[in-house]
Amino acid sequence: MFLYTAKKEQTGKGVPKPYTEKKTTTCSLSLMATSDPQKLMSKADKLTKLTLTRWSADWQNATQLYEQAAVGFKLSKDNQNAKTAYEKASKGQEMLSSPWDAAKHLESAGAVAKDLGNWSEVSDFYRRASELYTECGRSQPASDALAKGARALEEASPDEAVRMYGDACSILEEDEKEQMAFDLYRAAANVYIKLERYTDAATFLLRLGLSADQCKATNSQCKAYLSAIIVYLYADDFKQAEKCYNDCSQIDAFLSSDQNRCASKFLSAYGEGDVEEIKRVAQSSTVTHLDHMIVRLARKLPTGDVSKHKYGATKDEEEEPLDEDDLT
Repeated sequence: MFLYTAKKEQTGKGVPKPYTEKKTTTCSLSLMATSDPQKLMSKADKLTKLTLTRWSADWQNATQLYEQAAVGFKLSKDNQNAKTAYEKASKGQEMLSSPWDAAKHLESAGAVAKDLGNWSEVSDFYRRASELYTECGRSQPASDALAKGARALEEASPDEAVRMYGDACSILEEDEKEQMAFDLYRAAANVYIKLERYTDAATFLLRLGLSADQCKATNSQCKAYLSAIIVYLYADDFKQAEKCYNDCSQIDAFLSSDQNRCASKFLSAYGEGDVEEIKRVAQSSTVTHLDHMIVRLARKLPTGDVSKHKYGATKDEEEEPLDEDDLT
């Protein structure tokens, strides 16, 4: 009797073949379940070393042993050795010209590294996995690998997380798959907001708006522009919020949108120093339909002294009182 497991194989420069069935006997499965993973690792290591009687490494059998060992270590919760086994299995798949499978093993190593709290390794594994997917000509899995790494690092290493999100977006942009990156832009913006780096957050939201424009995704585009304006207002940067509004209003899709009207009401309320109106606009349905993180910021507006933004306030402050004794 045979049990069947599916394995994705590679051809050429990493272009995946259709899935093929690989037969595994019940005897082999039993061996995998009962074998000591440490012994499997030792046996695999021997197969990769050259000796007087072995003139070439047996990567085919060694890689299978590494893969079995990784599963065994994982089941026994020996994460340190599991990570090592996945690394070696990945190297084996590379030696066998199977970058797709090599990348999969590196993603597994990255997940184990996260459990171990080895944050630099998390980044390294997922970035290398992304590179291998790129070798296969697969931009979506390459981007996904970086996004997985970014999510794993958001709390422990937020700066690296946003870099990985940015790189993941760039991969999709280069392949003209901007619409697949929308959630990544938002995720990066949210990390920046948590870091209180509001200008960087707004930049990512504007980048989302630009990509949405490329995809003719008008609703996402307009939401992104309004979100960026709200972020600037939350940062108490009224001038930048106004500039952002004016720039975005040059785009016809935004100019005629509900999001534009909402932004206009926000800026008018700030210009009039009307705190209650700012709060009313923040409760509007247009704001409610934005991302949760942006809604939270909007509901806290205004964050500073609104009177300083009141139309004419700056001019009055700049005017110096007339000195009747000054005859110059």
